[in-house]
Amino acid sequence: MSSPPFKVSLVISTFNQPAALTKSLAGVRLQTRPADEILISDDGSDEPTRKLASEFAANSPAPTKHIWHEHDGFRKTVILNKTIAAATGTYLIFTDGDCVPHPKFVADHVALAETGFWVQGRRCFVREEFVSEFDANKIPGWSWMLTGKITGATKGIRWPIPIIRRDTRQRGIIGCNMAFWRDDLLAVNGFDEDYSGWGVGEDSDIGTRLYNLGRRRKFVYGRAITFHLNHPQLPRGHHAASLARLAETIATHKIACENGLNRHR
Repeated sequence: MSSPPFKVSLVISTFNQPAALTKSLAGVRLQTRPADEILISDDGSDEPTRKLASEFAANSPAPTKHIWHEHDGFRKTVILNKTIAAATGTYLIFTDGDCVPHPKFVADHVALAETGFWVQGRRCFVREEFVSEFDANKIPGWSWMLTGKITGATKGIRWPIPIIRRDTRQRGIIGCNMAFWRDDLLAVNGFDEDYSGWGVGEDSDIGTRLYNLGRRRKFVYGRAITFHLNHPQLPRGHHAASLARLAETIATHKIACENGLNRHR
């Protein structure tokens, strides 16, 4: 295991979901081990989100940056690379603004950090009709899980002993709960900006290129937990093209993407 101290950057992706981001940032305030810096990675949100980010930064548990660019379609990979370029941490933890972190989320990721690996945590799902009831100050108990307000409930429990699998599989790569060493992100040139459209491929692509670099995944249950606040899905019109791009990365054993982090450093 790598031994702290090392500087930790927490990256929170968002776009025009201020109600969800409010709950997510409430969870960030409750961290038992705060991040050393917080970066709100914003794909061009309107004024309510920008105001929320400013208010949070004024009274944040850690120095906070709001990394924003003008909205021009779904450009999550671009704003993430701009955020990585602005980050100063040795170790970067990524989550989304529609996910509420467990109070030990950052502490767990720090404990899981290990040279030669990247970390994939899990998420459970708060059903859309119960999102308004969710309170970051009250971690849902068994009643929420047994009554079906949360699905994937076993992923929302911090077990006495975590389950950790070291692998290079494609299954279960999700961008809302990942952590990487900064040097590894530099080596693969960050996220591939040729991916466009919501929700398909870009996370699996960076995970695959890290595999090709020789960095296995620590696939973790029972630690580094997030609660995803369900919402209507956006169209996935780029699905086929994104899957084809991912298949190429897998087949060619690509490590560094062409259009990535180097555009912003």
